This record gives sequence, C-alpha cells and structure tokens, in this order.
Amino acid sequence: MSLMDSPATFGPGSVVPHLTTALTGPLLELEAHLLAQQPAIEQWFRACWQETPAPFYCSVDLRNAGFKLAPVDTNLFPAGFNNLNPAFRPLSVQAIQAAVERVCPVARGAVLVPENHTRNVHYFESLASFIEMLELAGIKVRIGSLLPDLREPRDVELPSGRSVRLEPLLRSGNKVGVGDFEPCMVLLNNDMSAGRPPILEGLAQPVVPPLALGWSQRRKSHHFAHYQAVAAEFATLIDIDPWFIDPMFRRCGEINFQTRDGEECLAANVEAILKSVREKYRQYGVDKPPFAIVKADAGTYGMAIMTAKSPDDVRELNRKQRTRMAHIKEGQDVTDVLVQEGVYTFETWSATEALAAGVGNSGANAMQGAVAEPVVYMIDHYVVGGFYRVHTQRGPDENLNSPGMHFQPLAFVEPCSYPDPSGQPDAPPNRFYAYGVIARLALLAAAREFKEAGALARAAA
Repeated sequence: MSLMDSPATFGPGSVVPHLTTALTGPLLELEAHLLAQQPAIEQWFRACWQETPAPFYCSVDLRNAGFKLAPVDTNLFPAGFNNLNPAFRPLSVQAIQAAVERVCPVARGAVLVPENHTRNVHYFESLASFIEMLELAGIKVRIGSLLPDLREPRDVELPSGRSVRLEPLLRSGNKVGVGDFEPCMVLLNNDMSAGRPPILEGLAQPVVPPLALGWSQRRKSHHFAHYQAVAAEFATLIDIDPWFIDPMFRRCGEINFQTRDGEECLAANVEAILKSVREKYRQYGVDKPPFAIVKADAGTYGMAIMTAKSPDDVRELNRKQRTRMAHIKEGQDVTDVLVQEGVYTFETWSATEALAAGVGNSGANAMQGAVAEPVVYMIDHYVVGGFYRVHTQRGPDENLNSPGMHFQPLAFVEPCSYPDPSGQPDAPPNRFYAYGVIARLALLAAAREFKEAGALARAAA
C-alpha cells in the first residue's frame, strides 16, 4: 500500500490537542500522509466551516485498523463529558463561547433539556461536567426535564460530590423555561428517540441541535451518505483511495427481527458488503477475514448491534438474539438497519498504560491487551478532547459500546496547535492529529445534514 509520494512538510494551523496515550496499534502510512498534507488539510477545513457551520457539539467513535482509520458512529447529543481530561477544560470553554456567539450572540442563559434517565448516575455526572463548562463560558444554565411525573425541583446527588437539579420544563406562549427563569436558548442533550417533544415545537428561542437531528427523524445511513461525499472530496484533496477513511455501507428497510420479515434482504446486503470488502482487502494485501456490522439505522447506546461474518449469521439468529436486535432505546421497534463494513480495531491497552491510569496491579493484569477505540469530542468545529473506550471481554471485530466497557481519558502533552515536526506518526502529538482529522470529517458530514434539514424545513414552511 502506498499513500504518499513526497516527504512530510509541516505548518501551524491545527487546533487539535496532543495525545500522550498513543496505544500499541500499527503505525499508519495514512497517518504520515495526513501529517505531510497538514497545511492543505487545515485550509480546506477552514473553507468548509465558512460554507457550512458545524453543529453545536458532537462525538465520533473511530476505529483504527492500522490499514484503515474511519468513523463508525456520530453522536449529535453526546454524553460522557465526565470522561474527558479535566486538565484541558479551557479548550472546551473557549469552544463553547465560539459556538454560543454564532448560535445566539446575546445569550446569557440556557435551559438544558436532558435525557429522561432517572437512575443512570454516569449520565448525571456527564451533565454536571457539561454544565460546569457552560458556566465557565459565561452561560447561566438550568436543567429543564421532560420527565412526565416531575412536578417540582428534584436534586440528584452524585458520587463525585456534585449534584444536579432537575426542574419541570414549562412553556409560555412560544418560549420555554423553568420556574421564573426564561433562557435565551434551548440546548438539547436528549436524542429524541421517542419522538419530537411537542413542548419544543415552534419556539422563538434557538434550539440546538435542531429537533430534526434527533433519532425520531435522523438516520445513520443518511449521515454516512453525506460522509461518503465528504470523504471523496477529502481523498481527492490529499490523493488517497477514499476507502482508507470511509466504511462501506448499505441500508435495509422493512425489517422485523421477531417475525423474520426482510431477513433474506438483510442477508443479501451482508453478503454484498463482505464481497466488496474482500475485494479491497485483496487489492491492498490485507490478510484478515472481512466482517460486517448490522445496526439499527436510528438510535444509540450500543443497542441493536451485531457482527456478521457470513450471511448465515443473520439467518441463524436465535430467539434471544432476535429480541435483542428488535428494539432500541425507549422500546422503539427496529424497522430499518444499516449494514456497515466492519473496521477492525488493533489498538490495545497495555498493563503499563493501565498502571499509569491508576487501576492497580490486579486491574492492570485484567486490562492487559484489552481492545480499545478512540472517541473524539468536538464543540463547534474544535476538537476538545476524547477518551478510549476499553473492553476486556470483546475482540477487535466486535462492538465495544456494550456492558463491561470502561473509559480512559485521552491525555495531552500540551494544548498546542500543530503536529510534532519530527514527522513520526507515533510521536505523542501526531496520532491524535489523525484522529482529529477523521473526526472532523464526520462532523462536516453532520453539518451538511444540519444544512439540508434546515433547507427542507424552510421549503415546507
């Protein structure tokens, strides 16, 4: 595989923090190529953001196979802010200020609409961390809950010693607020899997992200169609095969896992993806068996996801497996699925790194060789950090977003703005530069989704 024809050249302009926890994955020639093209890449991104502003915030799950680095999921209502490295919170604060100035320049206060989690302590820890960032950015924040049985403020005490206060979200005319607090903007951290809340329709206040980007309307297949176009443009810019950064996919509709309706259509799509990936592996000398990931076309939280290495894996699901694939969050039925090229993750967590993370000898031994994947967080178009999702019970060809996972914050050498000029892909700053580039490509695809949704809404009006 040859991706670059000239030696690396470098220049300032990146706004990606520097990674210190470069794991043991193979060094990518692709990473070296991204470093060599860094000035052109950053110029291209600047032009793209001027044409299509980024969503308020976003997180992207990446998979690094050594021969391929690609996004596999893009979340526009991210949680997990408590898993970010607190040492570089100023990066998030500055990015929030930039995002708020663009969305609502006069904003002084915001109501944050969360998920309807009543027992998920980790989610509330994320809310507490995110609210701290917003307040450091100069935004007064109160939580407006959609819980149907919430009649008065409810305080949730957290293991960190912090607490969050849930208050009923109230509507008056074309505005919402809590108590006597009328915010300038509404910030959604609820992915609307169960549908668009009527209380948020037709508001005079800006709602970010917009309702149209919730899972009641958004589809992963649509996002990855946008990403496919973005990846093709980017690949032309830096002269690579777009396959190195773009997972193949197919959409299969009218599926019912319980009754097995649509099963042959799904099996045929799995077979088509495996065949196409097998041809790419043969082209680039990849000595690995291809696999596909079957997932619900809407929804998150790692629900309704399976690995398929053969069409028979779809046909031979037992009743328990079909039940698990049939529903997503809020009990919503799965009727459409995305069949996506499986991307290996050859990043692993070593005992040395586990000890450095403070897990102790027994924990380090348990984590030795644990499979890991990076999750990158962005606010506006700025990369503000991320973490590794680590799983001791899953393999390199399996979904890691499942029970038993844990998180290790990405640590940064310093909040610098350009790659290490040594040009070595495994130099501490440089691996995360590659992550940041690919994550921002997914962010750009989401921005185009946002722009398209706005155009459709205006046409309908």
